[in-house]
Amino acid sequence: MENLLRPLIVVGGSVVLTLIIGWATDLLLRKADARHGETPLWGLLRRGRIPYQLVLCAALLRGSYDQARLLEEHRVGIGRTLTLVLIGAAAWLVIRIAAAVVETSYSRYARVHRDAARVRRVRTQVSLIMRVVAAVVGVVAVAAMLLTFPAMRAAGASLLASAGVLGIVAGVAAQSTLSNMFAGLQIAFGDMVRIGDTVVVDGEWGTVEEITLTFLTVRTWDERRITMPVSYFTSKPFENWSRGTPQMTGIVYWHVDHTAPVEAMREKLRDILRECPAWDGRACGLNVTDTTPNTMQVRALVTAKDADDIWTVRVTVREQMIRWLAQEHPYALPRVNTADAAPAPGRIPGPSPSPDGAARRVHEPPRTIR
Repeated sequence: MENLLRPLIVVGGSVVLTLIIGWATDLLLRKADARHGETPLWGLLRRGRIPYQLVLCAALLRGSYDQARLLEEHRVGIGRTLTLVLIGAAAWLVIRIAAAVVETSYSRYARVHRDAARVRRVRTQVSLIMRVVAAVVGVVAVAAMLLTFPAMRAAGASLLASAGVLGIVAGVAAQSTLSNMFAGLQIAFGDMVRIGDTVVVDGEWGTVEEITLTFLTVRTWDERRITMPVSYFTSKPFENWSRGTPQMTGIVYWHVDHTAPVEAMREKLRDILRECPAWDGRACGLNVTDTTPNTMQVRALVTAKDADDIWTVRVTVREQMIRWLAQEHPYALPRVNTADAAPAPGRIPGPSPSPDGAARRVHEPPRTIR
């Protein structure tokens, strides 16, 4: 009876005690979260309740397993397994606590500062810092797990002796990976590109959605995802429309006939912009920028508070101006002249003989095709 009750009391008591302590800790965190609504720290710490209970249970079982006298022939293996679980759960708990503290700090910073560009920069730095912390904690945890095996401790001296050669070989083999990692840190703390920035890369316009130590994801306007190594942004030029202030100036071009009413187009542009909510009212203008034998090029300058609004303003101005020209001034639309060429100066227009002796007209009334 003692052989049955002893392991039941030890193992069952450890599990029950873990559940009681975990429930009490979670209750305290919920009360603290309800009492301090200005900070999300206590609510975020509740995310670590599972690794917290694993740490408690593994520690209790590891400390009391010898008293249970259960499966004594496998005592070493079970004890080592409990140690590995304890190390892994502790690393998991440390990562969750660090994430809660960092995210709370970022939330406070975002509430205090109204500069969107600065907030995005801090968000990018925080996300990369958390990845670095998770990687370091993971490496330390794996190293601690390996050192629990006697064979690994015995091989430690030889591993340290060959660390220089292995480091050189690993550096050559992982050159691209290391360069991307350093590029990720350079992006995070060099403020080159941030999460939420509007960028143009390889002719694609989109928003930076995710930045890691090795790659960066851009969400395009048509909801595609472009994934590229972060070293691209440190070695090649790209457009960052969110750098500095988010305000932007947009350009709209039209090709119209030489008889187009430019002054009336200016007035119509102002009318269109007054009715467009996306226009920020900073500036607008319309000028003739180029001519061709058949058309002239008209350019309109418009402004908006960010990249999304400037797109809305441009398409609105382009569409409504073309509609207005077609309804009110159809002659201003481009035309293709299909008339014969005018005679050279000094040449008397009139009938001239054709190769077969028939007369033909040198000059005909002009005809146009719209």
